[in-house]
Amino acid sequence: MYSLPLRLFLCFVCLIGFRETTFAQSSAATSLKELLQLAENNYPLLKSKAWEVKASQKAINASKSSLIPSLDAAYQVNYATYNNITGMAYPTYLVPISGPPATANHYDGVFGSATSLLLNWQPITFGQRASQVDFSIAGAQYAKADAGNEIFQHKIKVINSYLDILTAMEMEKVFEENVVRTDANLTVARTLVVSGIKPGVDTALLKAEMSRARVELLNSRKYKEQAIITLSQLLATDNTPVLTDTSYFTRLPEAYVPADTAKNPLLSLYATNIELSKARKKVLGKTTMPTLGMWGTAYARGSGVDYNGNVKSTEGLAFQRYNYGLGLQLSIPILQFAKIRSQVQQQDLLIRSNEEKLNEISLQVRKQNELADTTLSTALMVSKETPLYFESANFSYKAMQSRYQSGLANFADLMQAQYALVKAATDNKTAYMAVWKALLYKAAVSGDLNLFLNQVK
Repeated sequence: MYSLPLRLFLCFVCLIGFRETTFAQSSAATSLKELLQLAENNYPLLKSKAWEVKASQKAINASKSSLIPSLDAAYQVNYATYNNITGMAYPTYLVPISGPPATANHYDGVFGSATSLLLNWQPITFGQRASQVDFSIAGAQYAKADAGNEIFQHKIKVINSYLDILTAMEMEKVFEENVVRTDANLTVARTLVVSGIKPGVDTALLKAEMSRARVELLNSRKYKEQAIITLSQLLATDNTPVLTDTSYFTRLPEAYVPADTAKNPLLSLYATNIELSKARKKVLGKTTMPTLGMWGTAYARGSGVDYNGNVKSTEGLAFQRYNYGLGLQLSIPILQFAKIRSQVQQQDLLIRSNEEKLNEISLQVRKQNELADTTLSTALMVSKETPLYFESANFSYKAMQSRYQSGLANFADLMQAQYALVKAATDNKTAYMAVWKALLYKAAVSGDLNLFLNQVK
């Protein structure tokens, strides 16, 4: 019979198992592809990147809209002195007074009014507008590459966390079996001690082993809960997904076609960053080009002073003169090249820096791809050995258990066989999972998740 503490512990285990079974029956198991879609839809950083992509698309439209002329309507009323003087003045910080020069200072104020309609249009910018549009397009491509890289890297994290949970669930089963196994040995030991076949110390030692087995089980559950919390964070949800897939521990991936490392989204991100730097250099270079502007205006003025200098203050609220005007303006920034030259040279150096960064990432990806191939091939070879190791350890334990029950083996031999069995069981589980994680690493380096997902059933 089981001891009272063990009965309580096993009852707790059964209740937990019943709760999880009931929850699993009431909720459909969540597939890996569903988890990936959920993460992409929910995770705040990924949603932020999606908004950035949309914003960059709008930036293209904004650059193109600079071709649209500006048309401004204005109306003003003022009350001010009507003194004036001829000559030149720098316009900054001065509000000019219109009209001919006054014969003397007059500090009396009069009303004035004005309204205008002003059209400004720059149909020809000698490449400035086109370079700005190209820069916006490059920015949109960079934002899209950045979002793609973030989504890809996040999905890798989700899959890795998913595999961690499945591994933790299998480890929990191994340690649950070890608790049951240790309890059975404790029951046998009590019988052998009562019969005088084994010394009483075996019972005490097995009680200690029972406590150790429980601690290992509790630690395995803690690891499982931690993995579940990590996955829920990556999914940005408080609802714990139901995972029941155990096929990862019964089969290995089939032969796969090596992926092209050029698909790695990190390479695309660095390549688009170089194009963005080149587009920025083009924009800087085009600022030295002239611009041709067209303007047109229609306006009216009212003044509280007539043409003879007579003050009729309130009549300034009405308009007395109406005018229109059309014109072309060619603006040439003569000294702009001196200001821009250093900035263009700086941009050239940044482009070269970004090209070297791309070379570094290409080197890393190439070597990581070689490392992934080595890791995967080694994991496959190890996974073929661990089932044999487990079968041998299981057979040895059963044989040693029979010898112990017959009084032919001591406690140390039994425990050694049991330790070997637990280690073989955990090694067998982790060896299978190591193959899947190595395949995930290969997919991450290659930039192709289908390399992994196509193997999932």
